[in-house]
Amino acid sequence: MTPATPEPQASHPTLSASVVEIDETDVGGRTALVTGASSGIGRATAALLREHGWQVIAVARRAERLDELAAQTGAIPFAADLTSPAEVQALAEFVDEHGRLDALLNITGGAIGVDPVERGRVEDWVQMYEINTVATLRVTQALLPVLRRTAADHGWASILTLTSTAGLGVYEGGGGYTAAKHAEQALVDTLRLELNGEPIRVIAIAPGLVHTEEFSLKRLHGDHAKADSVYADVDHPLSAEDVALVNVQTIELPPHINLDLVVVRPVAQSAQHKLYRGPLRPKLS
Repeated sequence: MTPATPEPQASHPTLSASVVEIDETDVGGRTALVTGASSGIGRATAALLREHGWQVIAVARRAERLDELAAQTGAIPFAADLTSPAEVQALAEFVDEHGRLDALLNITGGAIGVDPVERGRVEDWVQMYEINTVATLRVTQALLPVLRRTAADHGWASILTLTSTAGLGVYEGGGGYTAAKHAEQALVDTLRLELNGEPIRVIAIAPGLVHTEEFSLKRLHGDHAKADSVYADVDHPLSAEDVALVNVQTIELPPHINLDLVVVRPVAQSAQHKLYRGPLRPKLS
């Protein structure tokens, strides 16, 4: 078969970092938007960005959690369900009024269940696709205009998406989650190609095993014993703060440096399927 001829790409503004002098010391005026900011990696990332002097728009569904974060850090709270087009549009209007967005950090995501494919609940698969892939798509589409304007005015912008090592491999019981994360990773990789020629970095951070207060508990439908067993006897699993540190260090690199994909795992996890339980010790002869 003859490959179909690609349709012409929609035109978009071509921005050049050479047009605007980049002030790499202008951290105080920079604004980041962090989704999933009510808990876990999102909350830790928003808090660390505030410590580093960024203005932060913190987005999540749980308004009360955002209010706590705002009181503790000075972040700007915005409660929104990112699976709702109307609420994403309201978020975009709010950011547009703010006027500047240097970095979008898509942290929202999650897993539901560990059923094998033959018994997987279709509604769970659909929900995981919505909260991981479609939410990232909606937010990125809605905020790309203000990111472009910021790049035009200040020289650069960044889009960082928290994917997962589940988007790079598969495992039994993870069909729905790995499918959603593979799709999200494909979204990020495609966007990077489509934004080539603009001073906008497109970054994927793919964590492995991270011990947060909610991820496994939600995935396992509130079963504390099963959730705790995921991390049992692992010597120093990653924490939300560890991944937040990687996120912040990545977007604070000089703006011409793009880390396309960063895989971050605890030392005890050499691969998705290779996790050591027990104290880590050197093998001395």
